[in-house]
Amino acid sequence: MLICASFRKTMASSFAVCRLHMRGRASLAKCLQKTDAFLHRSIGTDVVVAQAEATRSDESDEKNGRKSLHTLHVERQEQAERSVLISCQTSTNEKKFLKYLTKHGEINKYFFYESYGVYAVVEFANQESVASLLEGVAIPGGSHESAVPFKSRLLSLRNLGSVDSSNQLSGWQCQPQTTIPINELIKRLSREESIKKQISSLTEAYQLTEENSRLRFLVCSLLKDIATAYFPECTIKPFGSSVNGFGKLGCDLDMLLDLDSISGRNVKLPKSGLSLEYQMKRANSERAVTQSILSVIGKCVDQFGPGCVGVQKILNARCPLVRFAHQPSGFQCDLTANNRVAMKSTELLYLYGELDPRVRSLVFTVRCWARAHGVTSSIPGAWITNFSLTVMVLFFLQKRSPPIIPTLDHLRDLAGPADKSVIEGNDCTFVSDFNKIQLQSNTETLEQLLGEFFEFYATFPFSRMSLNIRKGKEQNKPEVAPLHIQNPFETSLNVSKNVNASQLDRFVALCQESAWLLQQSETSTPRGSGVGDEGAPTPWGLATLLLPSQVAGIKSRKKRRREPASERIKGLLESLKNKNQLKKS
Repeated sequence: MLICASFRKTMASSFAVCRLHMRGRASLAKCLQKTDAFLHRSIGTDVVVAQAEATRSDESDEKNGRKSLHTLHVERQEQAERSVLISCQTSTNEKKFLKYLTKHGEINKYFFYESYGVYAVVEFANQESVASLLEGVAIPGGSHESAVPFKSRLLSLRNLGSVDSSNQLSGWQCQPQTTIPINELIKRLSREESIKKQISSLTEAYQLTEENSRLRFLVCSLLKDIATAYFPECTIKPFGSSVNGFGKLGCDLDMLLDLDSISGRNVKLPKSGLSLEYQMKRANSERAVTQSILSVIGKCVDQFGPGCVGVQKILNARCPLVRFAHQPSGFQCDLTANNRVAMKSTELLYLYGELDPRVRSLVFTVRCWARAHGVTSSIPGAWITNFSLTVMVLFFLQKRSPPIIPTLDHLRDLAGPADKSVIEGNDCTFVSDFNKIQLQSNTETLEQLLGEFFEFYATFPFSRMSLNIRKGKEQNKPEVAPLHIQNPFETSLNVSKNVNASQLDRFVALCQESAWLLQQSETSTPRGSGVGDEGAPTPWGLATLLLPSQVAGIKSRKKRRREPASERIKGLLESLKNKNQLKKS
């Protein structure tokens, strides 16, 4: 609500009156959804008891070193509300930069990164410091009087005092916002002493950093400053890879416009007293309301969103969204509304990732392997998606003996009143209290699990069976599709319906190749200090799995089983043998 305060302080009283009138519109969809019959969902039987249980659960999890996704969201959002994003000149002096900002209050944390220039994220200890900073900022004069002076927390710092090149921002360590190139990753992995360390190194190189996570929440908070003009009590939350623990540096930022927390939304209409007057007429469906809301917000982002470019309103998609690029952060952004099932999927993946550290490490490794071989792609098409691939890893871990993670049905059985969730007729209930989940003792190493994953899917009966993480077992396909993975919550949907037969065949062939490669002593053990022709360490273990493959144009899986080794692998093994012989001689 900070930006609203800034508007009231800086704009004319007529604008304040206009904004007060807009507050009447702010709850248009919320009260509408409350009274219309098309909204079907259950939040719980006793809200007060449920909230108390959720609070106790969060406190208990924090004592054990694990935070619930709700706790993480609250913490990150509070940090974002106290933060500003500043475009800096490379000639700016760091000491002068900090001295200038600390006039407005104590700074908790700051860091720099590069994206179309150098930027600084600065988190103050108190939100009042942000208000103080914004009160003193200058609004550049426009070329004509009709320019809208929108006060954003995206600022530009100019002429604070230049210094010599040895003390410029360009010499500071900027936090990485994208992953290292695959060739650099292969070199790094080749220097490790074990496959376990290779997997850990890959995970560390690819997962979101603390700084990148803060930046994602800050972008959501900056966008909320725009949305609050229409919905003063709304929030905008990241979901998907940005917060579920499986996000890779550089991944898109998926955001949800959340209007459920607007006060008075779930209060019954009183027999006497006040209720809001609608400023928008009734819509035919909740989808129509969502499309109207996103259409208005999308236009505001396009017209008034600093740094937001290439805005597209894709309102007729299965899940309506607004897509744009946020240049200061470098993120590709998708904004949706009323997408509560996606939030529950995010929470479920986060929970699985927190249960056992092997879960995230294996997912990162398999995802990296899949992208290196074109199994997944950032371009929509017949490829396997990252979400489908993650569910395949979870299903595999449920099939271990003993299982490493529990089934979704088991998590549902452990749920309490605070966990009750039925969205659009779909049962999305599962336990959120980590203390209620008792894991079985599985001691398999990451190296074993990686090899077993490839073997598992190299022989999986995809032609007959479907994957189901609710029950943790295969089931007969309910529809004709090359790959069938049941949506965990919307169980009638196949999350991999887009995958065609040739892409699935190629995935299976690559699994066969990788499983065979990990079994060969020439490639599954460290190569010592050996170097290749260009002075780089000789690839081995996981690094060999990321090298280009010759698997292409597979006509049948049977043919691939008879000939598991590609010419590329044969040549690699022959080269390794020749090098070993030369060393001995």
